[in-house]
Amino acid sequence: MTHYAISPSLAVFLFASLLLAITPGPAVIYLVTRTLAQGRGAGLASIAGVALGNLGNAAAASLGLAALFAVSARAFTVVKLAGAAYLLYLGVRELRRAGAPRSARSGPRPHSRAFRDGLLVALLNPKTALFFAAFLPQFVDPAGSPLAQSLRLSAAFVSIAACTDTLYVFAADTLSSSIAGLEGRLSRYITGFSFIALGIFVACSGSRAAR
Repeated sequence: MTHYAISPSLAVFLFASLLLAITPGPAVIYLVTRTLAQGRGAGLASIAGVALGNLGNAAAASLGLAALFAVSARAFTVVKLAGAAYLLYLGVRELRRAGAPRSARSGPRPHSRAFRDGLLVALLNPKTALFFAAFLPQFVDPAGSPLAQSLRLSAAFVSIAACTDTLYVFAADTLSSSIAGLEGRLSRYITGFSFIALGIFVACSGSRAAR
């Protein structure tokens, strides 16, 4: 029987990834808010979108595009503000739905929309690309292919983050069932203001926090 041993470097990477992934950040706040507003299915669809967006940022970092953000403050700011604007748009849309007559409000959103929103929120976060560009090289073996190793490590990190995000979504879903009596209009107001606050936080924050 063949035994596969995990190298000390990989073990450190996996442990560090778990600690980073489980620490609440903007992505976790977004996922929890989406789940509280629209249920577990929307939360899980959002996780898929966020994971795909994070993989896109990881690929950008691996290909060197993150270097552009590192040297060009304008490029970083433009993408960051685009992401913040999208979160503000989501918040305003929720507030408009909350203020609309009950008969004019649409039913539950399709999961495809939750997936799309999660994808755009993640892709429009340049901090994620900078995070991968700074974090992954610490665990890349110079003797191997840096690109291949970076992509493998990125996939491992995103997988770990998807697992921890799923725990947050299930916890939020359990909480939402406990407050199921919350009036729908009030729930939408809370969701809308949460997205707006998150957008303002992203717009005003520096370049360190990635998730």
